[in-house]
Amino acid sequence: MDTHFQKKERGKIRWHVVDADGVVLGRLAARTARILIGKDSADWTPFSDHRDGIIVVNAEKVRLTGKKLDQKVYRHYTGYPGGLKETSAKRMLETKPEELVREAVVGMLPKSRLGSRLATRLKVYAGPRHPHQAQNPVPARLAV
Repeated sequence: MDTHFQKKERGKIRWHVVDADGVVLGRLAARTARILIGKDSADWTPFSDHRDGIIVVNAEKVRLTGKKLDQKVYRHYTGYPGGLKETSAKRMLETKPEELVREAVVGMLPKSRLGSRLATRLKVYAGPRHPHQAQNPVPARLAV
């Protein structure tokens, strides 16, 4: 019996829409990353691109549990001396909710060239509207 490996390149990208309204951020990120990686596919192979894309809408309505809104801090370095910038999750949710969701999902993708390619197929929007109707996205099931 031979081991079956899926081809590296497959057909068109299948787009899925995820509504983040009232969903806990960590659960949303984990299940979204699982779809992007392709682990829901019957022919999943670790090194192959499964050609799935995710559109997340209502990112501004995502939930954080416990005291994360006040205690969780996002840091980035500008590259200049003394350029460490810190932002709380509460401020991030108010100003850039798309970036909050994107950071959570991209953190759960592989740290490789494949993960970088998968991250380009993640589209996050703060409100309920998105400009990807031409891609015929289907609603994604987030239940495990």
